Amino acid sequence: MIYIVATLTVKPEMRAELIEGAKACIKATRQEPGNIAYDMHESVTDPTKMVFVEQWDNAEALEPHRKAEHMKAFGRIAAKCLSAPARIEIITPAKVDAR
Repeated sequence: MIYIVATLTVKPEMRAELIEGAKACIKATRQEPGNIAYDMHESVTDPTKMVFVEQWDNAEALEPHRKAEHMKAFGRIAAKCLSAPARIEIITPAKVDAR
């Protein structure tokens, strides 16, 4: 299992447009094979920060996701709305024995 954490910095005047544009992308992504969860969050300390947290079965599921039409459409919206490049991290659960 892998997680993707994508942090977006949004132009304040474009925030509503980005959120509206994300709705179709989120809905479609949740239907993709290998997707477990796909949610957008907003920072409580910085209104220009939006964070996508994704959970996938494996890295192989990401290739079709990246090429999907809904991702291309959201990418065009995000390109207008972001004030900086997105910061994307791919993470996996740590192997920690917390007993």
